[in-house]
Amino acid sequence: MPLHVPPAPAPALRSVLAALGSPTAVREARTPSLRNAQGPVSPELPLPVHVLDRITPLDVPPRTRLAGWRFLIRSGDRAVAAGDTMLTPDGWAFSHFFEGPYVAATERALRQAETIPRHYQPRLLSVPELYMLTLWLHGDTGADGGEGTLQPSDLLVPLAPAPPGIAAHLPHRAADLLPVLTHRLAPVPLLGSPA
Repeated sequence: MPLHVPPAPAPALRSVLAALGSPTAVREARTPSLRNAQGPVSPELPLPVHVLDRITPLDVPPRTRLAGWRFLIRSGDRAVAAGDTMLTPDGWAFSHFFEGPYVAATERALRQAETIPRHYQPRLLSVPELYMLTLWLHGDTGADGGEGTLQPSDLLVPLAPAPPGIAAHLPHRAADLLPVLTHRLAPVPLLGSPA
């Protein structure tokens, strides 16, 4: 398998395990598939979730920051939900469970990435300005998953649903996709009033 999944911080994993073990946390989660899961559920494939703080001009390296760790919650042979953690002043804490299209899209993108012959470290990259989530395939497999810079040669795989005009599940080099995102977010000049 060419994917090198980085280890999640132990407190982040413990917080998700504790939430999964809490009938109250599971019952109050707005995830019917998690509440209705038959048999045991387990958190797997921890992925650091980075946020692209803002789209920068092409000559400035993009800035990302770690926002949390996401665990796919597996029941049987598929992911039925995800559990997010966040960093608090007291350390890593459980944030929430959720389900929806990004869970299946993440699983699909990871399977797709396993067929790429090059080795990568999988991460998630959120682009809030476009309501977009991508699988970030980082070329430095030995890097700390919570740190690192988006490199031009890294691959970004937009997850479905992707913004209009951006194909979901099609891998792009970061150097190729970031200019498209920059263009999408450029302010539209206002036309002057007719003379």
